[in-house]
Amino acid sequence: MSETAAVPVAVCQFAPTASRSENREKIGELTAEAAARGARLIVFPEYSSYFVDPMDESLAANAEDLDGDFVTTLTALAADHAVVIVAGLVERASDDRRVRNTLVAVRGDGILAVYRKQHLYDAFGQTESDWIEAGDVGEASTFELAGLRFGLMTCYDLRFPEVARSLVDAATDALVVPAEWVRGPLKEHHWTTLLAARAIENTVYVVAADHPTPIGVGHSQIIDPQGVVLAGVGTAPGIAVAVVERSAIDRVRAVNPSLRVRRYAVVPR
Repeated sequence: MSETAAVPVAVCQFAPTASRSENREKIGELTAEAAARGARLIVFPEYSSYFVDPMDESLAANAEDLDGDFVTTLTALAADHAVVIVAGLVERASDDRRVRNTLVAVRGDGILAVYRKQHLYDAFGQTESDWIEAGDVGEASTFELAGLRFGLMTCYDLRFPEVARSLVDAATDALVVPAEWVRGPLKEHHWTTLLAARAIENTVYVVAADHPTPIGVGHSQIIDPQGVVLAGVGTAPGIAVAVVERSAIDRVRAVNPSLRVRRYAVVPR
């Protein structure tokens, strides 16, 4: 990899709705704006294709395949703006009742990576598993852009450091975390603390896109390998842009060799 590798990245904080067409239209507007600001990687939240609160049977009715309208639209946008797009979609699953909570990374010539959420949000009074089929634990989902490797994980996965560590073991330079981080007591504190922790302990960037309030906590952020927020959005919809650089990772790892000296491996259960 080139030591000068650098990628301008954008996090787009918006509130997906129960209208799939309106969500696609909004993603098109945000992609154009982020690309105009120089972004080459543009990250959208979890459930960007379709979202209802509370979850119900309409998820399955609005689920799509990976060759459906949502991914086709993302691919066309990526081609038009010469960018890579990461976004969450509601994907058809193995039965008619549940769906998959899926991330796709696409560029103009097709899909680069697919990730299906492994840890479902059965916590804080929520039961995502009533509606979602968990993804298999297996090979890390990553893609490369301009000499840097990006790894995919989703929302509640953030609370399990093994997910991030498995991505870093696969040579990931930046963790990409689309989310719908539900509001609640101390939830904003948990979100920002865990994002910084995953960056610090792994000496990588973290690129996180959330839903705005009132359902999400907002605070989409781009965080450097020392846990410093380079750019972020508050609680309202918006876009933040910053640059992910190999040189910064190298500088941090030169003085903090935590990955090299660690003595424990991640083993799936």
